[in-house]
Amino acid sequence: SIQQGKYQRKESQFRHWVTAKGETGFKAEAGRYHLYVSLACPWAHRTTIFRALKGLVPLISMSVVHPDMFGQGWTFEHDDDSKALYGTTGDTLNNFTLMREAYAQSDASYQGNITVPVLWDKQQQCIVNNESADIIRMFNSAFDGITGIAQDFYPKALRAQIDEVNAFVYHNINNGVYKTGFATTQAAHEQSSMALFAALDRLEQRLSKQRYLVGEQITEADWRLFTTLVRFDAVYHTHFKCNIQLIKEYDALYGYLLDLYQQGGIAETINMAHIKRHYYNSHRSFNPYGIVPLGHRQDWTVAHHRAAISAS
Repeated sequence: SIQQGKYQRKESQFRHWVTAKGETGFKAEAGRYHLYVSLACPWAHRTTIFRALKGLVPLISMSVVHPDMFGQGWTFEHDDDSKALYGTTGDTLNNFTLMREAYAQSDASYQGNITVPVLWDKQQQCIVNNESADIIRMFNSAFDGITGIAQDFYPKALRAQIDEVNAFVYHNINNGVYKTGFATTQAAHEQSSMALFAALDRLEQRLSKQRYLVGEQITEADWRLFTTLVRFDAVYHTHFKCNIQLIKEYDALYGYLLDLYQQGGIAETINMAHIKRHYYNSHRSFNPYGIVPLGHRQDWTVAHHRAAISAS
């Protein structure tokens, strides 16, 4: 929503929790849950990253919406061309044509935003949760007893630091690019843009001294920042007018981006054609003709030299 020219994001409303033992009514079980995502959405991207890192791809099925989002919201439009280019799948579970149908089936009186990601329970035929921050925490630990993958991206000893970094990154960077891009007054745009780049400058300094945001191990905080960074030069720099500097022009931040991109399973979660098509074609108030630029040819497989930061 826009108030006094400033963009404000609404809170998610489905906040049920999947646990290992199921005391909440939602037990972690292989094959029980389904994930609805857009490959363009940075919030949904968090969940596909954790699905990959935590070995949940065989356990949790997934449907990918079409990148275009207009008056009816996210759709499951799908054909061979969109599958090849954009990774769309259609709704492979419920044969919904619109994402809003999942919300209506879960709560006939629902009046909120129709967003992704959505974690769906096949057993109870309803939405479990549509808040990405919750879903990645569930994926981080609830299924460990099934997968045997115990790597913890939210370790107890670091939680206070992770929460502090998450809050800073969310307000200034994750949501900061949207506040900058969706501002409807010059003053609101400039205020958000300055805050965004001040935050990036601060993280540049931090990452010049340590390999990851909370020390020497990858945590949830890194993946929450990564999904914004990976879209920044291709979309936010141009489309959202976040153009004081490219991420590629930051030494530490760009090396950090390369480091995370090159972690096992991460590259497969990224479809840049889907990302660019969604933003440039869907936001017609910004880009009336829906023209998608050809640029952004960056090789994210080159050496990042970040290990030297840990050794220093």
